[in-house]
This record gives sequence, C-alpha cells and structure tokens, in this order.
Amino acid sequence: MVKKWAVIILVITLVGCDQKSKVETEIVAPNLVLIPKPSSLIMADGFFEFQKSTVIASEEALAPLAEVVQSYLFDLTTFQNELVSENQTNALILKMDTLLAPEEYQLTVTQNGIEIIGGEEIGVMHGFQTLRQVLLSGQNQNRVPVMTIRDQPRFQWRGLLLDCSRHFMEKDFVKRYIDLLALYKMNVLHWHLTEDQGWRIEIKKYPKLTEVGAWRDDGKGGKYGGFYTQEDIKEIVQYAQERGVTVVPEIELPGHSQAALAAYPALSCTGGPFEVQTEWGVFKDIYCAGNDSTFQFLEDVLTEVIALFPSKYILIGGDAAPKIRWEQCDKCQNRIKTEGLHDEHELQSYFIKRIEKFLNENDSQIIGWDEILEGGLAPGATVQSWRGFEGAAEAAKSGHQAIVSPTSHAYFDYAIHDIDMEKVYDFEPVPEGLSVAEAALILGGECNMWSERAPQHLVDSKVFPRMLAMAEVLWSDSTNRNYNEFTSRVQQQYKILDKLGVKYGFEKPPLVVTTKVVGRELMVEMDSYDDEMEIYYALNQDNFTLYEYPVGIDSETNLAIILKKNEITFPDTTFQKLIAHNAIGIVPKLTYPYNRNYTAGGESALLDGKKGGNNFRDGNWQGYWASDAEVIIDLGESKTINHLSTGFIQYNNAWIFFPDSVEYSTSLDGKVYKKMRTVVNTMDKKEKGQIIQDFQLAVS
Repeated sequence: MVKKWAVIILVITLVGCDQKSKVETEIVAPNLVLIPKPSSLIMADGFFEFQKSTVIASEEALAPLAEVVQSYLFDLTTFQNELVSENQTNALILKMDTLLAPEEYQLTVTQNGIEIIGGEEIGVMHGFQTLRQVLLSGQNQNRVPVMTIRDQPRFQWRGLLLDCSRHFMEKDFVKRYIDLLALYKMNVLHWHLTEDQGWRIEIKKYPKLTEVGAWRDDGKGGKYGGFYTQEDIKEIVQYAQERGVTVVPEIELPGHSQAALAAYPALSCTGGPFEVQTEWGVFKDIYCAGNDSTFQFLEDVLTEVIALFPSKYILIGGDAAPKIRWEQCDKCQNRIKTEGLHDEHELQSYFIKRIEKFLNENDSQIIGWDEILEGGLAPGATVQSWRGFEGAAEAAKSGHQAIVSPTSHAYFDYAIHDIDMEKVYDFEPVPEGLSVAEAALILGGECNMWSERAPQHLVDSKVFPRMLAMAEVLWSDSTNRNYNEFTSRVQQQYKILDKLGVKYGFEKPPLVVTTKVVGRELMVEMDSYDDEMEIYYALNQDNFTLYEYPVGIDSETNLAIILKKNEITFPDTTFQKLIAHNAIGIVPKLTYPYNRNYTAGGESALLDGKKGGNNFRDGNWQGYWASDAEVIIDLGESKTINHLSTGFIQYNNAWIFFPDSVEYSTSLDGKVYKKMRTVVNTMDKKEKGQIIQDFQLAVS
C-alpha cells in the first residue's frame, strides 16, 4: 500500500404581455380556492342553490354549449335541468357580449340565479368551468356563494402534450383528460400520435401504418399497441371542441419515424427492413429526403389529418433527425446538389419548408420543435422551444411565433425531484431580453407528458398536481404570484381531484435520503415533507422495517424504501445503492461546471455515498456536456488508499456515453501531482441499453 496525501484528480473526456389586474381573492374571499386564480373576485353574503326547477337559459348560438353544461350539472347536482331560450329567475343564464375579449368572462351569482357572460363561446365555457370548480369544492354540490368574478387569460396557448405513441392510451382516457384540461382552463391538447414505437392514427390510404406500425414486440412473445380509428378521432375532437379545447395533432417528420418505416420501408434511405422500435431514444433511420415518394406519402397522410382536425396548426416535429443516412444516401446528396443546398442541415430546412408549403396551401400552419431553426426557419413556422428558452427567443426575434415548453420546467415525465410543483410555478414563458413586440409573439406554453416511463396508469401521478401550477402560470397575472398562497389552494383542489378519480402524485419529492459521517460510520437519514407519511426500509433484500432513526452503513448496500399513508401503500418502491468510502462528506472542487439538467444534488453529489441507478434521470447522476470533468478531492490529511473507483452510466439512445478515459493523479501538497494510471474505456458506444460501469484502479 502507498500513503498518499489528500488529493485525487480525475480528468475525464466525454463524448458526447401582462395585464394589470385587481386581485381581491385573498382579502375578500379567503375560502374560495380557485385555480387558476381569477383577476377579480368579489363575494357577498348568501348563496344560490340549484334545484330541480332551475333552468339553463341560453341564446340560440349557445344551444350546443348549454347541452354540455346540462350534462356537467347533472353529474354535480343530479338534476336534469331544463334548457330554455328566455332569461328568467332561478336560472343559469349563458350569453355572449362582443365587448369582452373572446376568452374573457364574467360570472355573477345572486340569490335568484347565475349569469355567465363570455366574449365568445369559449369565454362562456371558462366561466362555467369556474362555477364547476366552486360546486365540486363545496360540501353541498348544489350551492354557490353570491359573488362576481371577471377574468381572462394572460396567454392564448395553454397546453398539455399527451404522448399516446410510446404508450397507447384508451379513447375514454383521452376524453377524461380533455375534461381535466377544460376544468383548469387549459385550451390545447397537443396529441402526439406518431413515433418510433408506434403509429396511432388510422390513415385509410396507407393501412399498413396501423396494421404494422401500431404494434411492437412486447418482449413476452406477443404484441403491444393500438390505434385510433378515424371515427375515434372525430369523436374525441368533437368532445374537445364542445369543451373549449383545441386538439392539435403531431405527425413526426423527418425523424421519429421508425414505425412508419417498418410499414413502408421504401420511404427510408436504405430500404430496410425495419421493426417498430421497442426501445426509447433517437434512431438513425428517418424519412429519405431525396425520394419524391416520401413527400407524396406525407402529403397523402397530412391530407387525411387535416380533414380530421379543425385546428389550424399541425405539429410536424422536426426534432431528433440524425443526418447519418442522408450523408450516405445518393438520392439525398443529389437533392442537396440540385436544390443548391450547403449541407444536410439545409436539407432538413428544405424538407420542413416543402411540407409547410403543402400545409399552407391547405389552410394549415406548422409548428415544429426548436431544431427546425437549424438550416433556416420555414417562413410561417411556429417554434416550440424545448431545449431551454433560447429557441423561443430566437424565433421571436426573427418575427416568428413561439410556444415555450422547456425541459427545465415543463417536462412532466421527469421525476418530481427534477421538476417539483414549485419549479413549475416559477416558470416564466417569456424569455428575457425580448422587446414588447417580440414578447407578444410568445403564444404561451405547454406541459409535456412524454410516456417512455409513464404508461396510462401512471399519467395522473405525473401530471397532477404539477398541472395546477402550469394552469395558473399560463392564465393568471404574473405580478401576483405567491407560492405559499397557491399551495394552500392546491390542498383544497385535492378534494376535487379525489371526486374526479385523479390518482395524483406529490408536490415535491416525498422522500429525501441524505448521508453524513458520524465518527467513522456512514449514516443514512430518510425524511418526508408529509408528517403523515410512514417510511419503511429494507437493507440488501431483508424484511421492511419502519424507519425511526438514522441507519448505519459500513459497506456497499442496497436500500429499498416504500411509503405508506393512511393505510395506503404507494406503488413505486425507491431503490438506492449506498457505499461507504474514505471521502464521504467531502465537497470536491470541480474545475468544469456540470450540466444544469444533471446536477445529482450539487457540488457534494459525487462523494455523498449514493450511487446512481440504471435510470439516468434518477437524480443521482451528474452529467457533463462538451467538456472534460476534473474533480479534486482534498482528504485533509494523509491517508492510506488502496482502491479508487468512479462510476459512470452509458445510454446511447439518449446520447449519454462513457468517458474515453479516466486519469487518476495524487499530490502531497495540492500543487504538484503525480499521475498514477489512466483507465481506458473499452465499451463500444453502440452497445444498447443503460449500462453502469466503474472505472477502477487498485493502488499498490
């Protein structure tokens, strides 16, 4: 063994428009807990009570809306209230006033009746959804307090992306989410319908898209998947329209197209064959940009899509389109030459612009993920910015509209420890540095429910309660946000979600596992923000024990934790690998900054005794992008070292790779370093799956 002082260096190379509003809710109406918070709310004594004799009065133009309101009220009050065309007392009156903005509404409740006025039909629906919240939150679902509310949204685009491609979701489940969106005044369902792992929309001209592309190997000798018939889609779209929600379809191109290529391999650069993907990630094979039959196919598909969706927008993706096949494809290279393009990035721009031209000729407009900025933006394109705020800012500065849904605040597939409810509530959709005119081009935002790790039964726990925060951010005045006050209203909303059967998740991580050194022992502490939560733990597959005090760890240990509350056991078990080592508790010096999306808990994370699992988003991995990582560990005294080890994860589908090498060095004075050895990576970057490997060095 060799005595070394205190410093180890790891040198690692990696590949890798606000409306000022009068808000009186807190003072005048402390017990009315609406989300989103209305801009003006005044309450008075008394209440109106729905009775069997109460009628729903509406002008002729609102007759279809009145039928929807009648259905909702029956579920709430059990009364089948009559529909009439003349205003009267003991009535819910629905009407429009062109002096109001389209989505603006005024809700007035007296002891004799209720009146909802909207600028357009959508405004009336918003007013009714406010009334619906009040009824759902009360112990007596027939009573409404006397009050006046006037309200309108800050942003025109308030959306939820629902990914039904990676995991198929039933028609009634989609309709249920439309109801939930409407309740909280979200007005866009961004419906992700095509992917590498499944094609979900029936296209009559190309039946193999659903015969082949809608199904993948389930790993058990069977098939997994499903699709929506055109009749299903018409039903869902109509259901959404009646509730003030626009369904915007997404048909991915040129990437994320493996399911389509499995059905029609001639649309690729290589000719296949292909299978519908069973793994997540980004894949090389995409639509061939040099083949005219590709564009004919896409135009045929989009023609049927346009006929099904009245939305003026069609999302066409544009993200995750590797250019490798195009670089090797004679047809694509010929397209670059004949069109006078410089490279494959401009070829993608050509691809997007050609699709946009077709859609524009059919009275539709495109939205694409922020990768469509590369190589030149199509003339009328709207950008959906997901890689931060920069794409939205660039689009707005170039005169294009933008929707903001960054991974930092809006990706609800991310675990709660990555994006908690407070993080969502802090979301500001308008990027910094925009002029007033540029800021006006920010249409709004979306929360994105990608489904790689969230099949249908887990969606509720991912979306709620975080969507409540997003709903308020996109609707309410940004100058009046108070998170503590908001969370008090959320507690009351749980009563509503319970009534609606929503299996919501947590506001923030329900479990915090921390490590510290006591004497010479690694101690693990477990805590929950919820005082009623019971924590049970097991070490190395032993029996579960109720946690009462810190647990000592003296070797590499597998910790399993389950949570219980009110006799209910939560479905997800937390697994944490722990290891006691000589540097526990030391905060290392990091020469290069870690990626803000993979912090693992900050500066002390690399030495806290917690090892990362096989999910790179588990909160225990620290990531570095386009730089080395240099870690200096000062042990503070001379210590005997016999083993050095650094753990890494590789998952090439997410473009996460092992380092090329890890170099270990030591120093006795912190100034002069002696190189010990370099551990070289031997793992192929093409190796599939999430792979964990320790780069180890025995010291002799």
